[in-house]
Order: sequence, then C-alpha cells, then structure tokens
Amino acid sequence: MSIAMNRRAFVNGAVAVAGATVMSPLLSACGSGSSGSKGGTNSKSGLAAALPDYHASTSVKPDIPSAGGADGAFTSPGFLSYPAHAVATVRGVPGKGGNYTAVTPIWGTLPSPNNSYYQAMNKALGIDLTMKPANGNDYATIVPTMTASKKLPDWVQLPSWWNATFNVSALAGTQLADLTPYLSGDKIKQYPNLAAIPTGAWQAAAWEDKIYGIPSFASGMAVAGAVFFRADVLGAKGITADQVKSADDLWNLGKELTDAKRGVWAFDDVWTYLYQSWGVPSKFAVKRGKLAHKYDMPEFLEALNWHYRLAKAGYVHPDSLAGDTNNGITRFFAGKSLIEGGGTGAWNLADHQSGTAANKNYRRAAFDIIAADGKSTPQTFLGPSTSIMSYLNAKLKSEQIEELLNVANYLAAPFGSAEYTQVVYGVEGVHYTMVDGVPTYTEEGKKTAQQQTFNFLASPPQVVSNQGANQVTKDYTAWQARTVKYVYKPVFWNMNITVPKRFATVDTAQAVEDAIKDCYHGIKKVSEVQAAIAAWKSSGGDRLTDWYQTAVLDKYGTGQ
Repeated sequence: MSIAMNRRAFVNGAVAVAGATVMSPLLSACGSGSSGSKGGTNSKSGLAAALPDYHASTSVKPDIPSAGGADGAFTSPGFLSYPAHAVATVRGVPGKGGNYTAVTPIWGTLPSPNNSYYQAMNKALGIDLTMKPANGNDYATIVPTMTASKKLPDWVQLPSWWNATFNVSALAGTQLADLTPYLSGDKIKQYPNLAAIPTGAWQAAAWEDKIYGIPSFASGMAVAGAVFFRADVLGAKGITADQVKSADDLWNLGKELTDAKRGVWAFDDVWTYLYQSWGVPSKFAVKRGKLAHKYDMPEFLEALNWHYRLAKAGYVHPDSLAGDTNNGITRFFAGKSLIEGGGTGAWNLADHQSGTAANKNYRRAAFDIIAADGKSTPQTFLGPSTSIMSYLNAKLKSEQIEELLNVANYLAAPFGSAEYTQVVYGVEGVHYTMVDGVPTYTEEGKKTAQQQTFNFLASPPQVVSNQGANQVTKDYTAWQARTVKYVYKPVFWNMNITVPKRFATVDTAQAVEDAIKDCYHGIKKVSEVQAAIAAWKSSGGDRLTDWYQTAVLDKYGTGQ
C-alpha cells in the first residue's frame, strides 16, 4: 500500500470492502438475466484474446522486491524510503489539449473547483480535465441518475462493489467505451505504465470478452485479510507466529491469554479471516465437474463449530460477541483483545501511529496461513485484484480515447516516479515540501492534492511503504512473501457475473449469513445454522447453484 493510500481513510475502507467481497462470487452483479445476453460473463478463449499483455515496470527499484508465488500471484514490493531521484516514465505531455469531464467518488471535503492542484495537473497532463468529485455517501444514487439520462461524464469511476447498483453489465458497450482495440495483447505496449498493471485486474475490467475498465490500486496478491496478533504482548510471553500451525494451537492460545478478571481476552472476531483454514472456499468449489456450495460442505460446519465453541469457552471479548465491531481496533490497541481478524489494509503507518500512541511497544503482526488440522497444506483464496475501476464514455471518438489512455498511462506511473509525485502530491513548494526525504503536504496541499481524485481514474499497482515505520513495511512484506506460496484462484475469480434478478435476494443469503454470525458469536448453535441453510436451499439456494452450474461453469468455466 502506498504512502498516499495510507493517508486516506477511504482506500483503507476499500481494501476492507475488497476483503469482505471475496466471500461472494467475485465482482458479481445483478441484471435482467435475459437469454439473449451473456450478462457480462467472459469465455476463456475470448478473454485470453482481449487481455492486455503484462510487462512489469523496472523504472523504480524497490528496497524489497516483489516475490512470486502460487497460481501466478506476486507480492507488493516494499519501499523503506521515498525514491530520492524522481525518474520520469513519460516523455513529454500526454494530452493534446482536449476538453473533458471526470467524476469520482470522494469521502471527505470536496475540493474547490479549478483549484491550484487541478490547474497544475491539467498543465502536466496537457488537457483541460474538469474534475467533479461527488460525495461518496451519495454515489450509489448519483451515478444511476446519470446513466438513466445517458449523461455520463467523459471519464467516470465505478467501484465494483456497486456493479449491481450501476448495472455495469448493461452499460458496457452502450454507455461505456470498449477499450479492447487499444489495449489487447501487445497493443498495450504503447502505454507501458498501464501494461504494468496485473493481468487479474484487467480480467476484472472485462465484460463479454472485451476490456472496458481501467484498474486502480491493483494487487498481484489480494487476499481477504489476516489473523493479526499483538506481537509485543505475545512476544513478551515467548509466543511467535511460527509456533501457531493448527486450530488447536490457536485454541491453546485462547486458554493461555484470556484473563477475564484483568479485562483481557485472547480473541476478537476472526471467523471471516480464519474459516479458510478448514479448506472452505469463498463460495463454490468444483468437485467432479459439479459446483459445490460452501454451505453444503462438511468442512464449513466443522469451521463453524470450532468458532462456536471458541465463543462459548469464553476466549472471545464479550463486546465482540455482542456485535460491537466499531470498537474492535480500540480493544486491540488497548490490549483488551490480543488476536483479531482484519483486512490487510489495517497493516500500515496510521495503525502503527495510533497503536504506539496507546502503547509505545505496540507492534502488529499476523499468523502465517494455517491448515486447521496442522497437517494439510495451508491455503487461502485470492480476492478481486482490484475493486476500483474507471470507464470512458462510449460517445468519445477514437482519438479522444487514445488521448485519455495516454493520460491514464501518466496517472499509472510507478510509485516514487516524477509523474506519481505530481499526481499524488502536486507541485513542490506549493502543495508539498520534502521533510526528512518524504513528500509532506503543505496547507494548500491538504486542501487540494490530498483529497484524492486523479488516482481513482488510474493508478499504479500497490506497493508497501510506511515512511517513519519501516518495521511495518518489513513485517508486512515478509508475511506476504510467506503467504503467497499458499494462495489459489477460487472458482469464478475476477469474473463479472450477472445474476438474474430472480436470484438477487437468494444470492446474498442474508438469513444464513446472519445465522452464521450469531453462531460464531455463541448465540445460535450449528444446528440452527443448518436449519437456516436448509430453508435457503429449498427457497432458491439449490436453484441458484444449478444456475451457476449451467449458465456459467458449463459455458464459461471457472475463470482460471
């Protein structure tokens, strides 16, 4: 994760959302489900022909190189200092003077129009791009209003968790421009910074065998999250991450660490980030050519039973059992709960600063991926390669699309490059100054450049950089390097699937998910979850699985 991303609460939220999203069919959307349309789903051969070639950037050398792993995954590189010499990766000015508008969501104070940062960016880009950031809290209603009247801007950000709300499958090819003729295969070499975006992110940008989206904040190894622990507290007891290799080891930690009289419990919520240890998939597994839903798997019930017993044993903080998720991080900082699950976006400079403010010895760490039985090979499924996607308007002429792709190539310049510094921090002396080798926003920069907009149109792949807290970068990249060996692509990974409206409610399985939460909080028994699953199956769950089998798996495969 980049420095800029650490400084923006929204992007950490986006990472958390991504972690939650992997629990369901990745990048799933709801539509009409008419038989005359593929509904966004890609065929294996068609997608292969459309995908851009991947060419990693070598312009900026990281302190900790990326590490390759299973299934083509690779970790984010680490930077222990901001590159001292800003390398230029784009020759000249990318634009040719065109006039455009762009809309992105923003969770914060809206910058004033035509501010000094926007003016500086337009000069650097060589276009007149009117930025119109919209309140992120209202974005889910703002965009449908624009699409209904067919008045989309020239460039728009459509976060994938709203694909259903925006009906992106219907917009692709009608209101959103097909970028395949410009980016497929080796054509992307014309845009080398875009070519350095991981292939999985372009797969997430594809609808019906064509590329429509431009990814931002992509990752070569997106996972749901990790099971974190207070390394300072456990370390003082002689407990290290490599000692935990099974569910029994975690259970024993529950016994050892919980001291209710002192107000200390071993665990906060961990279910979302631990159930994979029993071999439970994100949603489906393929067994002998047939889809098996995780609800039908004995491993799922075994995982649920373990978490139910953990809650009943008294090893989970009572506030967590009561459903108080908002204060979980406060409990973790205070040492009231010592083990918690969370998205990897939590492992950053801001967390270090807040944690050490509460306890000067604070140090976050994460257990390695484990197999519950301590014998099987550990595994964790990959999540969406990105959830942040921008699109160009289908009304644009070919030369306009090419101009904006050149601009996107500038915006996607690698971390620490001259272009990256311009996009993220603005103009030195106006929007930022260098403080101990780190770009630091001025008051003007805080009002304008820090309110990120341009990098929601395009940005480089994620890196890990936490200036002033290098141990965080070292710890996180080391964990990634150990974890990447055990990742796998789940069924329908990065596929855009349009689920018919008749299955929209059953696909969310909200009653089952509510029962699951009550179970791992010790409120409902596993048998009650089984009853909820049985009701879900009979009310449409089995038909939904059959639809995925015949309409997706049999026709298009698993997406791998």
